[in-house]
Amino acid sequence: MAVYIDDAVHPWRGQRWGHLLADTLEELHAMAARLGIPRHAFQNKPSGAHYDVPADRREHAIALGVLPVSRHTDRALLKALIANARAQARGEHD
Repeated sequence: MAVYIDDAVHPWRGQRWGHLLADTLEELHAMAARLGIPRHAFQNKPSGAHYDVPADRREHAIALGVLPVSRHTDRALLKALIANARAQARGEHD
């Protein structure tokens, strides 16, 4: 089981943001808590269950064991992670 973070490429509120995804929701929430991201920031959307992470926290997440995923070189893995996150949002996985 693992937690992943994609490239911080999404601009919003003057920053770049990435997505924190995980094999299980339990792992996802636990890592978000370790990163100081409040539970109310959880995004359980049809696009996939995730937390948004600002670029300045990405390296800290990686230092804590989160696996970086690049949309440029890890396309198949990222596609599988997004499919899993969407299933989680629909309640099909924990």
